[in-house]
Amino acid sequence: MNQDIPDKLILEEYRKNRDQGFRLLFDKYHRRIYFHIRRLVILHQDADDVLQNTFIKVWSNLDRFRSESSLYTWIYRIASNESMAVIKKKRNETGLNLDDLSDFFKSSDEGDKWFDGDEAEKKLRNAILQLPDKQKLVFNLKYYEDMKYEDMSKVLKTSVGALKASYHHAVKKIEDYLTRD
Repeated sequence: MNQDIPDKLILEEYRKNRDQGFRLLFDKYHRRIYFHIRRLVILHQDADDVLQNTFIKVWSNLDRFRSESSLYTWIYRIASNESMAVIKKKRNETGLNLDDLSDFFKSSDEGDKWFDGDEAEKKLRNAILQLPDKQKLVFNLKYYEDMKYEDMSKVLKTSVGALKASYHHAVKKIEDYLTRD
């Protein structure tokens, strides 16, 4: 299974056969990256667009990847930046605040189709939607991806202390939201 192939071997294969190496990289990361993006941009269509843009950037820049970080954190950084750019663009174009989409998910097949789960999971998802973008990003990386703060620091180019504070504030806001009803 491609999930188990070490990044070092993927990069070696990429240097020998660019198409095959990229296919290995894509197979290993595309699903995790999609759900990371999806939790940020919310809608499936937007997530697909951001996923495509992310892997186009990976393809275009993989020759310049210097292994100063892991492929994992490098790809997550690209995906996070692309996601935040889409969120910002949508806000500027429509005036719509994506943080207010929780009502849409309460009554929509779009939310249920891609994020099935019980009522508690839906309530958690709606609580996360209420968070500011940075807290949402940090919470998703820590809670769903179980990313270490050191890796998160590389992805977001923020200090570990600031990330821990953001995560703490996010958890507190989520707890408040979940106990409100």
